[in-house]
Amino acid sequence: MAGDLDTAPADFRAALLSLRHAPTHPAVTLTEVPAPGRIAPFAAAISGELDVDGYEASGRFVLLHDPDGPPAWEGTMRVIALVKAVVEPEVGRDELWGEVAWSWLSESLEAVPHRARGGTVTKVSSESYGELSGRADEVTIELRASWTPTTTDLAPHIVAWTELMASCAGVPPTPDGVSTLPGRTA
Repeated sequence: MAGDLDTAPADFRAALLSLRHAPTHPAVTLTEVPAPGRIAPFAAAISGELDVDGYEASGRFVLLHDPDGPPAWEGTMRVIALVKAVVEPEVGRDELWGEVAWSWLSESLEAVPHRARGGTVTKVSSESYGELSGRADEVTIELRASWTPTTTDLAPHIVAWTELMASCAGVPPTPDGVSTLPGRTA
């Protein structure tokens, strides 16, 4: 975490505590990692990894807090989220895939109190030639987004991020009312 937790504002500490027991996607392993130190006076970062049954994704969830509230944030806290996933080669040929990925983000945040959402979706398609021509085509997508939470309860925000990670990796959704065991997907 960037900034001293003991001197951090109460709302930042409350936001961090709300992440502790969030019911995140069971296929995503979370790890606290060093936070960026120059963007805001207080910051925390969590890395996520999903590698189960052939589905792969990774990402980062960063919480920034600036008591002065930069105007672009429209608040004192900002979430920055990154999701990277290896996807099926057919995705490389789908011109609408970026819009689909962004719609997954929008849907995952639909019931999450926030404002000022923005971001990008990047798709990288790699084809191998010559001595490497035996390699399979590979498509990687990267979704970068940020938004301003309107409460200090960030549990719904990190849950939405882990669900987005699973969606981008192609993990089938779990039907409503059904729970999955850790390490398994629906």
